[in-house]
Amino acid sequence: MSERRVCAVIPAAGRGTRLGHDLPKIMIGLADGVTVWDVLHRRLRPPARHVHVVVSPAGAGPFGELVAGTPGVSVSVQERPTGMGEAIFGAAGHWAGYETILVVWGDQANLSARTVRRVVAAHPGEGLTLPLVPMEDPYVEYELAGGELVRVRQSREGEECRPGGLSDIGVFCLATAGLREAWERYAAGTAGGARGAATGEVNFLPFLTHLSRAEGWPVTVVPVDDPAEARGVNTADDLEFARRAYARCPG
Repeated sequence: MSERRVCAVIPAAGRGTRLGHDLPKIMIGLADGVTVWDVLHRRLRPPARHVHVVVSPAGAGPFGELVAGTPGVSVSVQERPTGMGEAIFGAAGHWAGYETILVVWGDQANLSARTVRRVVAAHPGEGLTLPLVPMEDPYVEYELAGGELVRVRQSREGEECRPGGLSDIGVFCLATAGLREAWERYAAGTAGGARGAATGEVNFLPFLTHLSRAEGWPVTVVPVDDPAEARGVNTADDLEFARRAYARCPG
C-alpha cells in the first residue's frame, strides 16, 4: 500500500504519573535525547505519510514544542479523558482524507518497524487488520471464529482473559471509508455501543467487534511472534524493559 494513503493516529493523552513523571508518557526518555515519541515516529514513517497525535490539555504545550516544525506531524487536544475512541474520532478531521488509518497507542515503545511494515502491507484496503500475539497472561484478549472477531475481553473492565489468549500490540489498521459513521452508530448505542463496566467509557476495542459482527467488515490477522511488542510503558519495570530493548536495538 502506498504511504500516501496511510495516516498514523496516536492517542497520547495519558501522563506518566505511575512512572514518576508529570509529562505525557509519549515524552518519557528511553535514552539520552531519545523519547518514546522519537522511537514511534521513526518506526511509523514510512509506511505512514502523516502522523497525528492526540494529547491532553496539559500535554499540548510540552509535546507541541517537542514536535514543532517536524514535517508530516500534527497535534490536537482531547479536552476531557473520555476514552481512546473519543480521542481517535474527535481527531477525524486530520485523518478522514486518507484511505487508511494506523491507530497506535502512545506508549508502545517496543513496537518494531518490521511489524508496522507487515501490517500495512497485509491490509487489503478494506475492513480492519489486527496484529495479534499469543500471551501467557494477556491484559486484553481477542476471540475469533470463522474469520469473525466475536469478542474482545478487557481486564481493565473487569473481564477475565484466558491464559495463552491472543493479545493486540497496540496497533490497529482500519479503512476510513464509513468508519466515522460506524463509530457514531456504535457510540450512540443503536448497534451495541455499551459503556465499559468499570470505566464507564465507550471503549474502542469492543468497537472492533462491532465492525466485524454488526457492520460486516472483513478482519485480517497478522501473526506477531514476539510478545514483547505488546508491552506498553505503564510501570517502572515496563520502562526499564523498554530502555534495555532500545539499547539492544535502537533502529
